[in-house]
Amino acid sequence: MTVPTGTADVLLRTEGRAGFLTLNRPRAINALTHTMVLAVDEALTAWEHDPTVTTVVIEGAGERGLCAGGDIRAIHDDARAGGSASAAFWRDEYRLNARIARYPKPYVALMDGIVMGGGVGVSAHGSVRVVTERSRVAMPETGIGFVPDVGGTYLLGRAPGELGTHLALTGGHVGAADAVLTGLADHFVPSAALPSLVRDLTRLPAEEAVARHTAPAPVGVLAEQREWIDACYPAETVEAVVERLFDTGVPAAKEAATTLLTKSPTALKTTLATLRRSRALATLEEVLDLEYRVSCAALTTPDLVEGIRAQVVDKDRAPRWTPATLPEVTDASVARSFVVPAGGDLGLAAARQDEADRRAAGRTTAQASEDRGPRDRA
Repeated sequence: MTVPTGTADVLLRTEGRAGFLTLNRPRAINALTHTMVLAVDEALTAWEHDPTVTTVVIEGAGERGLCAGGDIRAIHDDARAGGSASAAFWRDEYRLNARIARYPKPYVALMDGIVMGGGVGVSAHGSVRVVTERSRVAMPETGIGFVPDVGGTYLLGRAPGELGTHLALTGGHVGAADAVLTGLADHFVPSAALPSLVRDLTRLPAEEAVARHTAPAPVGVLAEQREWIDACYPAETVEAVVERLFDTGVPAAKEAATTLLTKSPTALKTTLATLRRSRALATLEEVLDLEYRVSCAALTTPDLVEGIRAQVVDKDRAPRWTPATLPEVTDASVARSFVVPAGGDLGLAAARQDEADRRAAGRTTAQASEDRGPRDRA
């Protein structure tokens, strides 16, 4: 059996019946690097075949959160240089996201503190997702000229009503109750109870351990906002969404409209198109294939580099989007986001279908052998 080694940025340990993955870049709120993604995948491979590990737990080092997303400084530098490192990172990251969703053992995500972007990818696809009163969960990509990825459009596209569209376009964060409401989490556990929960996960089945510490979540805000959210966001275009939001007369809706006008116009239109396409797809793998095309296309647009510059590099919070307004973003420019990238497609859906076909063929062969009987097989 291969023993996972981890890295300095991904600490691994087994205790009792549980394997623990600790993302360990606390100064960067545990932002993911390519090396970290590969280390997590290696650990999942080893623990999947280790009978002593019956539960996998992912947590973040430090006090600030589980994971703030991918290492967007590295993406900024790669995009500026016209490199291929970001596409390679996403290829492995999205495969990991799909693997987490299909993992055969309970995968418990402790979503305490900040959980954004890639942090959602390594947590919200898990089978047991725990939030606390400190949780701040978001897909804030439109603010950096990007589009929700890591299966984010799959998750948000399946939220009740138009809540997912609202969160995808505005990039707004949600607390514990709204994370549960929108399907990004399952259970609320007070942060003070997390050490006890971790101890119980080492000796009890995951669902039983979590049930011992689950409590009612603090009241959220989205349930009260459903009326205007569900009325405004089905509009055909982003421009029409903004117009409806301003016309409601509801202060929170007007605030959302004002927020949208600060985001990348190209990212907003591409996000809406991606979200609506993802709703028509049946599996997470199909959505990740779609998102990979969109992510690779974003590397060739000026807004991704500019958005990261404004928010993370120079921190002037004054991005200069190109084009600068929603009407200037053409349908043709959005359509280019769905073209097969130069390096080829991700191919997750095809790989999953091939695996299903092989399993079906194996079952058919085994059944035929059983039908012939021992004498025929001899």
